[in-house]
Amino acid sequence: MVSFDSTVPAVLVRLDRNPFHHGTLGAVRSLGRAGITVHAVIESLRSPVAGSRYLHSAHPRPDRASGDGADPRAAEPEDEKLHGLLLRISERLGTPAVLVPLDDLSAISVARLRPRLAGHYLLPEQPSGLPERVADKAELAAICGTLGLPHPRTIVPDDPGEAARAASALGLPVVAKWSRPWLLPEGSGLRSTVVVRSPREAGELFAHGTEAGSRLLLQRRLPPGPDLDWFFHGYSGRDGTLLMGATGRKERSWPVGAGLTAVGRWLPNPAVDHLAREVIAALGYRGIVDLDFRLDPATGAYHLLDFNPRPGAQFRLFTDASGLDVVRALHLDLTGRPVPPPVPAYGRTFVVENYALLSLLSPLPPAGRRDRSRGREGDRRVRAQGTERAWFARDDPRPAYAMTAAWLRRAACGRGRRPSNPPERSENRESGELLCRTW
Repeated sequence: MVSFDSTVPAVLVRLDRNPFHHGTLGAVRSLGRAGITVHAVIESLRSPVAGSRYLHSAHPRPDRASGDGADPRAAEPEDEKLHGLLLRISERLGTPAVLVPLDDLSAISVARLRPRLAGHYLLPEQPSGLPERVADKAELAAICGTLGLPHPRTIVPDDPGEAARAASALGLPVVAKWSRPWLLPEGSGLRSTVVVRSPREAGELFAHGTEAGSRLLLQRRLPPGPDLDWFFHGYSGRDGTLLMGATGRKERSWPVGAGLTAVGRWLPNPAVDHLAREVIAALGYRGIVDLDFRLDPATGAYHLLDFNPRPGAQFRLFTDASGLDVVRALHLDLTGRPVPPPVPAYGRTFVVENYALLSLLSPLPPAGRRDRSRGREGDRRVRAQGTERAWFARDDPRPAYAMTAAWLRRAACGRGRRPSNPPERSENRESGELLCRTW
């Protein structure tokens, strides 16, 4: 039986403004059900997660602390504002807490602040600057090149003309990404990742580099399709031992074909597992990790697309019969408790109700229709191991009701507007931009 030190609280941190981030709710429930007192820094006290019975207290993210934009510290660097908030929370707690970043920006900021948070929070000791390096899309391409890991061919242009030429050289359409998506200004309309379909589009997008705050990179587009997108979630302990690691397949996504996981399934994939362990060990990474892969049908190679230095939103998919997941493993390890070997629950399914519904209502493009006769033999040998829903839980129903109400408000606000084409891949921060300004 797993034994937690319930005297050590947990503080969750998410700095993006997405009220539909189900991973935050998953972390609150996971730790709260284990008897751990949970506090969270979130986008708003009106967020659906704030209604969870397992959340002891919620704190607005630093730039919303004043509520009216009159905060005299508004010009301070983001790290300083977060540092001040975390110290105030620590003073109220009166005891060190396990700190769990839940988005890239918070993971990067917390890693920078780690020396100054010593004595107040428990954190994995990362190699200097590593979370920022792996979250940077251009840096990740360079890392994969150094390690010899499959990664889509990537070009980082220096001017609009080179961007246009690179788009042609890679073969249209191409994927365009901002290297450091966490720097994108809110409300700018810029998306972290889009599909570029002409050289002119690539050149025009490059012109927004100053506004975006980071470099534009162009990548060869791996063809999307059923059964091609996989992910790996793991936890690397204080001594570098990978204490948890599991692979899952994206069954449905939103936007359809290339978005976030709407339905995921826990399935074995030795090739993905090997690549994930290889890159984690080579970098000396510590803590929770979420990696995204796509299979190139032409070569049979799995390409590493993203290295996220924090829990993936669907991390609760990988919960074994004892209730162990990566967030619980982090708490156990940082409080000096043993982390038992997880027992895989292959066939377990995770459903994000709102996005799963959207994906079901959206027609699949011809290239996205699954050929049931291909590559499904292994699936038939995997028994179903239950389904967990991202929002609804019998023991904690209020967040689901709040999410549904917010989702309906969002639909009402958007009524009559002409919908825009969804991006090839949208980061979680963009979901929050779909709401009316009611938070």
